[in-house]
Amino acid sequence: MRSPVMTMKLYIPFAMIALFGSISIAQGQEHNAMPCMEGMDMPGCTPAKTPSNTQSKQQPQGAAQHEEHQEHSMPGMQHQHPPAQTSSPQSGQSSHATMTLQEPENPEHKTGSSLPAPELLKEVAARPPMNLDDFIKLADANNPTIKEAGAFVRRSQEKARQAGLYPNPTVGYQGEQIRGGSYGGGEQGAFVQQTIVLGGKLGLRRDIHAQESRSEQIGVQEQTYRVHADIQQAFFDALTAQETVRLRQQLLGIALDAVETVHQLANVGQADAPDILQTEVESEQAKVDYTVAQRHYLETFRVLSALAGKGELPVSPLQGELEKTPDLNAEQMTESVVSESPTVKRAQQEIVVAQARLKDAKREAIPDLQLKAGEQYNFERIDGSPNKATGPQSFASAGVNIPLWNRNQGNVQAAKADIERAEQSLRREQLSLRQHSAPLAQSYESARFEADRYKTQLIPRAERAYQLYLNKYQNMAQAYPQVLVSQRTLFQLRVSYVKALREVWRNAIALQNYTLSGGLQAPVSSDTPSTTINLPNATGAQE
Repeated sequence: MRSPVMTMKLYIPFAMIALFGSISIAQGQEHNAMPCMEGMDMPGCTPAKTPSNTQSKQQPQGAAQHEEHQEHSMPGMQHQHPPAQTSSPQSGQSSHATMTLQEPENPEHKTGSSLPAPELLKEVAARPPMNLDDFIKLADANNPTIKEAGAFVRRSQEKARQAGLYPNPTVGYQGEQIRGGSYGGGEQGAFVQQTIVLGGKLGLRRDIHAQESRSEQIGVQEQTYRVHADIQQAFFDALTAQETVRLRQQLLGIALDAVETVHQLANVGQADAPDILQTEVESEQAKVDYTVAQRHYLETFRVLSALAGKGELPVSPLQGELEKTPDLNAEQMTESVVSESPTVKRAQQEIVVAQARLKDAKREAIPDLQLKAGEQYNFERIDGSPNKATGPQSFASAGVNIPLWNRNQGNVQAAKADIERAEQSLRREQLSLRQHSAPLAQSYESARFEADRYKTQLIPRAERAYQLYLNKYQNMAQAYPQVLVSQRTLFQLRVSYVKALREVWRNAIALQNYTLSGGLQAPVSSDTPSTTINLPNATGAQE
C-alpha cells in the first residue's frame, strides 16, 4: 500500500501537464479571434490594439473599478456587458444592433422634422372677454325662436279680438212686381238685415282664443328656457374647451423644454437615443393635442354665437368660473322639474283651452235671431185714380233656425275627446319629465363626486408623483421615460377633471332649465284645429 507522500509525488507531474495545456489552448484562441471594430465592444471578438486601448490597460486597477462604478450609476443609461464565453456571429450582430440603439443621439440631429404647432387663437386673445350674461342678452334680443313664439301670442290675441266681433249688418235693394212699358208699377226700395247672436256665443268664442293666448305666453317662457339652457350648455362647453387649450398649451411647453433638456443630456452622455425619441414623440403628440384643442374651441364658440342669434360674432375669449359649480339638491330638483316646468304648466293650460272649446260647442246649438226691415215705394196705381200711385210702404221680418237635426252634437263629443286628450297629455309630460330628470339627478351627483375626487385626491397625488420622479431624474436616480409617464398621467387627470366639471354643469343646467333644450328648434303653437265646424247657424257663426 502506497503512502500519502508517494501519491502526491505521482499527481504533481499530471497537474503540471494539464496547466501548460490550458495555457496553450487559451493562447490559440486569442490568436484566432476576430478583432472588433474600433469603438465596438462585442462578445466573441478581441478589441483592436490602439494607443487608447493600451493606455486603458495600463491604468491602475482602482481607477478601472471607479470607472465601472460610475458607468453603472448613470440614470437612463443601459449597458451590455459581454459574457466571458465566445458568442456566435448571430448573437454578436444582435448585440451590435442593441448597442447602436442605445448610443446617445447627436443633439443636433433629430429624427424627422420639428414644425411648431399653429397658433390659431393669437388674435382671439387680444379681444375683450365675454361672459354668460352677454350671450343671454344677445339671445333674448336676436334668437329667432323667441320672436317666433312671441308672434304666436299676438296671433292668438288677434284671433280672440276677431272672434268677439259682432256680425256686420246687411244693406241692400229689394224690388218686387216690377213691370215695364207704359203701364209701369211694382215695389222698389231698400232694406237692412242684422243677425243677433244669442246665447253668449261671441264671448265663448273669444274665450277660446284668449285661453290659447295664455298658453302661447307660457310657450314663450318655455322657449326662453330652451334657448337659455342651450346658451348655458354651449357657454360652459366653450369654457371647458378654452381651459383645455390652456392645459394643452402648458403641456406643450413642458414637452418642448423636455426635448431641449434631453438633447443637452445626450450631449454629455447622460441620455440615450430611446430617451430622445420618446421625448420627441411626446412633444409631437402635444402639438397635435394643442392644435385639436384650439379647433374645438373655435367650434364650440361658433355654436354658442349661433344660439345667441349672432352667427357672425368674432371669436373672443370667455370669462367664467368653471370650478364654481352649482350646489343643487338633486332629489328636490327632480320634483321641481315635474311640478314647475313650463311644459307642465302649458299642458295644464291646454286642458283649460279644451274646456273652453266644450262650452262653446254646447252653446253653438242656440240659434241666432235674423232681423230684416226695409222701406219701399209702391208704384201701383190706386183704383179710381189712374195718375196716383200707392206710395211708400214698409216691411219687416224676423226668424230663427230651428235646431231640429243639427244640434252640434258631433262637435260637442269632439270637444270632450279633446279634453281627455289634454288630460292624458299632461300626465304624459309629467312622466316624461320624471323619466329625463331622474337620470340627470344621478348623473349630476356622479359627476360632482368625480370632479371632487379629481381635485382633492387624484391630481394632488399625481402632482406629487411627477415632482418626485422629476427630482429623481435630476439627481440621476431615475430613467426619463418614467418622468414622461408621470407627466402624461398628471395632465390626463387635469383634462379629465375639466371634463368632469363640464358634466357637472351640463346636468345642473338641464335640471335648472327643466330638462328643456332646442334653442333653434321651431316652437310649438297651441292653435289646434277648431271644433266649431259646420255649425247649424251659418250666419254669424264661426267657421
